[in-house]
Amino acid sequence: MAKSTRRTFLTVSAATIAAGVSGPGEALAADRRKPSPTPELRAIFREIDPKRIEATIRKLVSFGTRHTLSVQDDPNRGIGAARDWIFAELQRYAAASGGRMTVELQSFIQPVASRIPVPTRITNVVATLRGSVTPARTYVVTGHYDSRVTDVMNATSDAPGADDDGSGVAVVLELARVLATRSPEATIVFAAVAGEEQGLYGSDHLAQSFKDAGTDIQGMFSNDIVGTGDAHDGTPNDPHTVRLFVEGVPTSETPAQATIRQSVGGENDGPSRQLGRFVDDVASNPQTGMHVRQIWRRDRYLRGSDHISFLLRGYPAGRFTEPRENFNHEHQDVRVENGVQFGDLIAFCDFAYIARVARVNAAALWGLAQAPGTPKGVVIDTTQLTNQTTLRWTANPEPDLAGYEVLWRETTAPDWTNSRFVGDVTTYTIDLSKDNVLFGVRSVDQAGNRSPAAAPQPSS
Repeated sequence: MAKSTRRTFLTVSAATIAAGVSGPGEALAADRRKPSPTPELRAIFREIDPKRIEATIRKLVSFGTRHTLSVQDDPNRGIGAARDWIFAELQRYAAASGGRMTVELQSFIQPVASRIPVPTRITNVVATLRGSVTPARTYVVTGHYDSRVTDVMNATSDAPGADDDGSGVAVVLELARVLATRSPEATIVFAAVAGEEQGLYGSDHLAQSFKDAGTDIQGMFSNDIVGTGDAHDGTPNDPHTVRLFVEGVPTSETPAQATIRQSVGGENDGPSRQLGRFVDDVASNPQTGMHVRQIWRRDRYLRGSDHISFLLRGYPAGRFTEPRENFNHEHQDVRVENGVQFGDLIAFCDFAYIARVARVNAAALWGLAQAPGTPKGVVIDTTQLTNQTTLRWTANPEPDLAGYEVLWRETTAPDWTNSRFVGDVTTYTIDLSKDNVLFGVRSVDQAGNRSPAAAPQPSS
């Protein structure tokens, strides 16, 4: 019955939409209320501990420097000591997972390259929490554990890296600790990557490894400089906001795809932009204590983070970062000049803020992992001129799938304004012109969990 239902071709008329007649064909305004966190997600929020986050950052700072080119065989100082400690911590968390979480050191030799003067071993520490229902579907969260000072090639001076990016690594470790005891439906990967300050080398290797393995990564988040909502420079601050940078036009867009987009639009509907809308829906709420401020750019001016390695390979990805940075506390030698303290010191971290950022990540990752996957193969029929719109997509594999929603909005609207649950089908026709609005499709399970939307591509 399910298979035949999915093949059903449904049509709804413009008159029905205009009249607002109740029943299966009724078009409803999209519910813009934020979904309430489930009891399990609220329990996850409660377990995220600012004191543990503080302890993690203090330990990372204690290694003196974590520069990618620093010593790797000293048990107390350098990036090797940090690597070994992170690995041991993740192994400890995995021991409580009932076998669901595995931990590995992903090492490779980076040849001589920009900011890499000699062949250098770079190691990512990767914990994988295998999904219980659709384990092939994967979500990734990272922080980079390397650090630097003013001279990016200085591998010996103290480089505390408390905010950049001890804070992001602390988020990743705390998420791994709390989620290890749970069973997400999809797979979640927690990675502390190295080589970021030298040129995203660790995340580039990680992303390419996933690409080579054909991993179905449907979302990735880099946590990079998430240590405080206060710039510590006397300016107004918002300790209850975190920025999420999400691109519109995909970094991986081909010339052929660009030609289509330039004809029909979609600049605000790339997979990463849809991921950002999803995060705002599930993570901007009183339970996280945060507002997710979407920045519709790939990243800040003149800067970049590890999500770019994933964007280059066509994976949806975004970067979390604090709302207002203090550049005296990033990429600086530790010193005092004219009464001003420079350096990335732990004194400038707000552990309660970092815990709230961790809750935002938890809401996003848990929401993604428990919902069905984003629909694939979504196309809009362009084989003939018509004022109706026909959408088609590939059936999702989840056993608890309830069906799909078709979404639409004016081309000038930033967020979805209308939705319709269309059932467990893979073809749907609506009496609205594809020339006038933007469409999307998202999946819904029997518990009401919704995936990010997927924007259709023209079909021939």
